[in-house]
Amino acid sequence: MSEMSVSAANTFHRGVHPDEFKAMSSGIRSRELPLPEEVFIPLQQHIGAPCEALVQKGDTVKTGQKIADSQAFVSSPVHASITGVVRAVAAFPHPLGGRVPMIHIVREGEADEWELLERPESWEAASVETLKHIVREAGIVGLGGAAFPTHVKMSPPEDKHVDHFILNGCECEPFLTCDHRSMLEETDNILTGMSIIMKMLKIDKGIIGIENNKQDAVDVMQSRVDALQLGFKVQPLKVKYPQGAEKMLIAAALGRKVPTGGLPMDVGVVVNNIATAQAVYNAVVNGKPLIQRMLTVAGDAVAEPGNLTVRVGTSFKTCIDACGGLKSETAEVFMGGPMMGLSQYDLNVPTLKATSGIVCLESSQLKKVKQYPCIQCGRCVGACPMNLVPTRLARFAETAQYDACNEWGVFNCVECGSCAFVCPSGIPLVQWIRVGKVKVTEKQNKVKAEA
Repeated sequence: MSEMSVSAANTFHRGVHPDEFKAMSSGIRSRELPLPEEVFIPLQQHIGAPCEALVQKGDTVKTGQKIADSQAFVSSPVHASITGVVRAVAAFPHPLGGRVPMIHIVREGEADEWELLERPESWEAASVETLKHIVREAGIVGLGGAAFPTHVKMSPPEDKHVDHFILNGCECEPFLTCDHRSMLEETDNILTGMSIIMKMLKIDKGIIGIENNKQDAVDVMQSRVDALQLGFKVQPLKVKYPQGAEKMLIAAALGRKVPTGGLPMDVGVVVNNIATAQAVYNAVVNGKPLIQRMLTVAGDAVAEPGNLTVRVGTSFKTCIDACGGLKSETAEVFMGGPMMGLSQYDLNVPTLKATSGIVCLESSQLKKVKQYPCIQCGRCVGACPMNLVPTRLARFAETAQYDACNEWGVFNCVECGSCAFVCPSGIPLVQWIRVGKVKVTEKQNKVKAEA
């Protein structure tokens, strides 16, 4: 296990400092969005094997009912987020681009009839396997953006000795504040979810990492940890992007360096997001599958920024309208924050399990830069928290040198956008690196198929 000095004041090497823009929504209490009239629920909202629909057109479904599943271990079922009738099982526009298979449900009646999970009378007395089964059946995935099935994270291989769990409350992406609000409003539920996760991992060392621009969350969490005598360590961290990326967070909180191509469990750590812990609580204690989440709607182009609890499959337009709508027709809308988020071309696309924010920006706030040739300044290298050479990777991808892309570590890129943020030539480095990843994967799959 590679160790670094933790005395380097709780941060990681390199990174950038974008403006935060969090004040517009961090101080406003969240609210629950009224039930949508319809939802479009993608069959795959996770890393791993896609699900197959368990319902068909014309079926009546209840809130929380499992409507799609897969037999694969690395996968996660999806559930109906409203009570209604299945209008279609077909391909619809997706926020990641293109059209993908979804289940279209139209709400019927005013009642929100739930189909709950079986749950133990006491999670403390339940077996580890029972808890994992509930988490799996609830369709819980990483809600910080990666959407990795949580039950898989709770089942590390026998040769991986996990000794620490880190609850990720950094929320380093500009504009996003839903995790901040959750820590203030759902403190005890989140801490219970963390306790359940640690029981599944069979460990007793837990750290809650929170950037120190959320001092109220640090104080509230520390107060409740002390009052409940949980023994967790609340760790304030320096404000720097991308502090919330798993590998950066592990370096900041524990001084451990995840090896190139490795995973957090390779250094004895499992990391989960604040919202994931809350989803675990809702499933194990309340029997509710993952059918809703809190997300941030913010930016200078939205009339009334805030945090909303919304049902999965609700359209972006519905969420934006609930916050007063867009101020300008020329606004650019992102799923997620401006650093790692994806620009949207259709506001009728659905929110996903991993949709942590909808950021709406006026054209004046966007960095509109004409692209120039690389001047070899090295700023992208100096900003990259993964010690890569982004300009070289982008050039390899642009010129179809995919073997070189792989050799130079294209898959180690976490796509944080730090390189593009500091590039004076306006080169879309992350986009080219993403192209490189896709092309290298295609080539590897072709080689496997021909073998």
